[in-house]
This record gives sequence, C-alpha cells and structure tokens, in this order.
Amino acid sequence: MGRIWAGTDIGKGHHHCVVIDEEGRRLLSRRVANDESELLALLGDVLDLGDEVTWAMDLVDGGASLLLTLLLNHGQTVPYLSGRAVNRASSGYRAEGKTDARDAAIIADQARMRRDLHPVRPGDEITTELKTLTARRADLVADRTRAVNRLREQLLGIFPALERAFDYVNHKGALVLLTGYQTPAALRRIGVKRLERWLVNRKVRGADTVARLAVEAAAAQHTALPGEKLTAQMVHTLAKEVTALNEKVAEVDKLIEGRFRQHPSAEIVASLPGIGPLLGAEFLAVTGGDMDYFGTPDRLAGMAGLAPAPRDSGRISGNLHRPKRYHRKLQRVFFYSALNSIRWCEESSRSYQRKRAEGKRHTQAVLALARRRVNVLWAMLRDQRCYQPTPPVTAAA
Repeated sequence: MGRIWAGTDIGKGHHHCVVIDEEGRRLLSRRVANDESELLALLGDVLDLGDEVTWAMDLVDGGASLLLTLLLNHGQTVPYLSGRAVNRASSGYRAEGKTDARDAAIIADQARMRRDLHPVRPGDEITTELKTLTARRADLVADRTRAVNRLREQLLGIFPALERAFDYVNHKGALVLLTGYQTPAALRRIGVKRLERWLVNRKVRGADTVARLAVEAAAAQHTALPGEKLTAQMVHTLAKEVTALNEKVAEVDKLIEGRFRQHPSAEIVASLPGIGPLLGAEFLAVTGGDMDYFGTPDRLAGMAGLAPAPRDSGRISGNLHRPKRYHRKLQRVFFYSALNSIRWCEESSRSYQRKRAEGKRHTQAVLALARRRVNVLWAMLRDQRCYQPTPPVTAAA
C-alpha cells in the first residue's frame, strides 16, 4: 500500500482506467461503463489499491461529468491533463499504437511525474449554469451567423443591390422586409408608401427609411436573374430562420443576465467599465470568480493569452511572442471589455491613447490595455471591492 495514480481516458459510453504505483508498475487496467454503479465499483477497487490516490483525466465535462462529480464528492484529487498534452506526450513512450488503455496509462504516468497540473475545482451551481448558458448562446450565435451568410449569398444571386443595403444580423426591419418581398419587380410594384404601411403594420421601426432604401435598390435593377422565383422562396425561409434565432439569443441573454446577477462576485465584476452581464458571465463561467486558484494576476493573464511567451535560444534573449496556447473565451472577455471601456472610461481611453502615441497599432494598444485590466480585476476580486477610478494626476500636482 502506498501512493498510486489512476489515469482515465474518457469516452461517451465507456471510460478506461489504468492505475500505476510509484515505480510506474500497472496495478489495474479496466474498461468501465459510464454508469453510476460501475463507476462507484471502480472507485472502491482503486481505493483498495493504495493509501493515497491521485486521479487524472483528459476531459472535465460532457461524458466525464458523472465520474468527476463522484470523485469530487468522495474527496478525491483530480488533476486535469488536456487531450493535446496527452497526444504530445504519447510520442515519448514506446510503440506507436493508440488505444484507450495506452492513453489512460500515459495520463496516469504524466500525473505521477508532473507537478504543474492543476486539480479540478468543484463548480458551484451558478457557475455551472453560466457555463451551460454561455455555451448555448455561442452555438446560437454561430447558427445565426451561418444562416445570415446563406441568406446574403442567396440574395446576392438575384438582387445584389438589396443584399448590400442592410445589415441583416442586427436590422430587424430588413428581415421583416425579406419575409414579404425579395425581388426588384415586387418592390417596384408596391412602391415606397404602400411598403412603408406594410412595414408599420408589422411594427418595424424606421419603416420609412427601410422602404425608401429597398425601393431605391429595386429601381437600380430591372433584370430578372435565372432561378429568381425559387431563390426568393429560400430567402423568405432564411429570413424567418434568422428572426427565430434572434429571438432565441434574446431569451438566452435574459437567462444569462438573471443567473449572472445571482453570483456573489457579479457586482464586483460588473463594476469594471466595459464588462456587462454577457462578458461578466463568460468570465465567471471560466474562472468561477475565485482568484485563489490562479495565485497571481500573471497566471490569469497567461491563461487569457495576454502574457508574452519567451522564445529564447542560444545568444538570442528577450525574444517575446504572443502565446499559442490560451483560453480563447477568456481572452475574448478581456479584449472586448477593453475595447468597450475605451469609449466609456476616461482612464482606459488615456491608457489606450498613450500606447498609440508610443507607436503601437490599434490591436496592440487594446491588448496592452486588456493586460492592465487583468491586474485590476484580479485585485478587485481578491479584495472583494468594486472598481473605483483613479483621478488623473495633474502637472501641478
């Protein structure tokens, strides 16, 4: 009896677990169904093999959720090893074959040797809900983007002037227009006044502007293109699809804001200029608002891809590059919140203009501001206090 490591290769219906001791000897190798009773039996058998068990896995959500919850409920330590890390480490082991058992053994051995793996934290209810809701919103936005791209492509094939007249992502009136009129001839027949009344009856804001732009576009094209009738029907269907997706996104946004406001750290996070409920929810979904997990703001910046990575070799030193491995969603939170704060926060605007004056490009200046905001938000959560702007220092002072 001693210290052991249990590596688990996660699957949908089954997992494979391999247990090794301090010498790397294999003590157990088992394929187990993703079922509570079988997972509890595996847990008991592994605990019988050693006094101190460290579990490791290559996935912490989806199919791994049940096993992870059971382990955390039983007080087990579960470090996470990414699938990419497992794939790269596999080249250092004998043989080239790939099996679930081999991957599980590599995960266990990496957990035995490495000291830089972070244990998985038990997520609270609100953070878990925010993670689910923000992922759902990302899926809906991606679906909407694809639908809008298809709509524009179809409309471009029969009516280029109308395709470039509106922003079909954010313009509700343009989508309503396409549910009734998609061709130049139809728009010329109805005219501006009747089209405006038609749009007003459907509660379109700025109906006069929409009607005028649409009829002007129709006046610029008198040629009926091949396949116009069928394509117009497809445009009609896609316009309704985009409208439905917009409504679903709006519903999810309300749910996200409601859950975000319930989080203990919501008021602190939202007090930082540029962070609203959506970006704040994404930040909490990734971090949980617990800065003790990161230890220093530098680690948080590294996870967000805002800390430069050195590429030194030989006599070359000080060669810094943007990192390739980082959390894309977390970087998105800091980048877009920094971009928003330039317009609404004088302190952020001064910092951005200072970087621009130093010769930085727009993106570089925004990233520099985002890096500075990492320190600010980390300190705010550490001290549990809301943001307070620093008054500008005058020349006389």
